[in-house]
Amino acid sequence: MSSTAHGARARARIEVTAAIKEEARRQLAEEGAAKLSLRAVARELGMASSALYRYFPNRDDLLTALIIDAYDAVGEAAEAARDAAGGTGPVPRWTAVCEGVRRWALGHPHEYALIYGTPVPGYSAPRTTVPPAARGAMVLIGILRDAHRGPGLAGPALPAELRPEAVRMAADLAPDLPPEVVVAMVAVWAQLFGLIGFELFGQFNRVVEDRDTFFRHAVGHLAHTVGLR
Repeated sequence: MSSTAHGARARARIEVTAAIKEEARRQLAEEGAAKLSLRAVARELGMASSALYRYFPNRDDLLTALIIDAYDAVGEAAEAARDAAGGTGPVPRWTAVCEGVRRWALGHPHEYALIYGTPVPGYSAPRTTVPPAARGAMVLIGILRDAHRGPGLAGPALPAELRPEAVRMAADLAPDLPPEVVVAMVAVWAQLFGLIGFELFGQFNRVVEDRDTFFRHAVGHLAHTVGLR
């Protein structure tokens, strides 16, 4: 096969794969992840089910592709916000990254729900989703590293009974950071997505009206929690 023909086939596969995932995202928005169906996707695209299976052998493979795309999109939003913040101090960069993640979530609620919402019954995410899932967190960890090497981090106190677990977590996640900072970072990561999830899923309705100001204040408090000053 000529290189031209091979290139054309590769481009066609990329285009069909993108169309399949786009239709699957549309179904996520309408029906939810639990009802995602390869047959329904194929029907909407005018494809035979057997043809679609050459791209995604089963529903879980398609879900995994959508999950990886969503995690990568979160990471890209975090990285873009960090880069846009430029040479500002660690707290403004931290705040910019958190706001970038929030903007992505508000603009892509169904994809956010896929990765941070209710687990899909019968689906177990493979290890291939782990690096994309960590991408956004690594942006914030990078800000902590810069602060640790520069002005320093005012690490929170760590209970003695938690230290063995903190040391293990630090060895796994960020060996160059103090264990107390790593423990705080894991807690803060969960709190960040709790804030976003509460806003996205309506728990702040009739409670918080100025969402932008409230979020900025909250993530500033989270920065303080991990030792940024």
